[in-house]
Amino acid sequence: MRYRQLGSSDLQVSEISLGSWLTYGGGVDDGRAEACVAKAFDVGINFIDTANVYARGKAEEFLGEVLKDRPRDSYVLATKLFFPMSNTDSGLSREQVLKQIDASLARLNTDYVDLYQCHRYDWDTPLDETMQALTEVVRAGKARYLGFSEWPPEKIQEAFDLPGVEKFVSSQPQYSMLWRGPEHDVIPLCAANGISQIVWSPLAQGVLTGKYAPGQPAPADSRMSSTQMGTFMGRYDDELLARVQQLRPVADELGISMAQLALAWVLREPNVASAIIGASRPEQVEDNAAAAGIELDDATLQRIDEILADSVSYEGAAS
Repeated sequence: MRYRQLGSSDLQVSEISLGSWLTYGGGVDDGRAEACVAKAFDVGINFIDTANVYARGKAEEFLGEVLKDRPRDSYVLATKLFFPMSNTDSGLSREQVLKQIDASLARLNTDYVDLYQCHRYDWDTPLDETMQALTEVVRAGKARYLGFSEWPPEKIQEAFDLPGVEKFVSSQPQYSMLWRGPEHDVIPLCAANGISQIVWSPLAQGVLTGKYAPGQPAPADSRMSSTQMGTFMGRYDDELLARVQQLRPVADELGISMAQLALAWVLREPNVASAIIGASRPEQVEDNAAAAGIELDDATLQRIDEILADSVSYEGAAS
């Protein structure tokens, strides 16, 4: 495993990190989920990402249980807030920031998180109120650093320019061979301001692993077949799946898996500190972790671009 500095923080995070969206605390049974976490530590992953809304708190509770006997300084723990936790609890107001950090810490069974992230931008709360509240959280020792996910560029800059508040060190955008929107504005802006990317869905919900063949039913144990985990996979049609299959010879010639090819592609970007994987089996964790340190030459990158031409999205931040 290799490690990269997270923005202007003093955190060193593994190039591959373990996420819990749609998986732990709900989509994957606890036994397999615990085996995935154990394998992550075995292969050198030190960065674990979750959110209060994942499985409505159950992902945090699961992690709080499986991590409780590990030294707290042996891993970097990140969580998020914004999405509704109840009919009255959502957003980034001061009240919510202070309430949700305490609730997350209780579920995670820890005194602090290393990274506290705004899961989306809150258009109903003044930015200054949000940043002042987040600053209180850091200065109270409940979070070491701050981050955001899928914020519009103008709000990233506005937050950076606010005086007297803690600065963001991380951005969490969707980013993959198929979804390249952050390259246009978010990555350059963040690179100029000491903010690293922690990217989600680098395997495009598993599509870039090649497990989904055009015209064929999805494997029974895959995310696409799961009622709990397959909600966000409707936009991957047979034409795109056929293009992805053309990446297989590229991976084969390099002696790596298609998942490793996709992860190495994301990690080619210097501003990316870590790529979040959402594994449901420990074997996936091991395969994905082996992508750390793989370097793709210019000819390979050009070949990937040619294969995926007209299948790539350059849209901005996700909703």
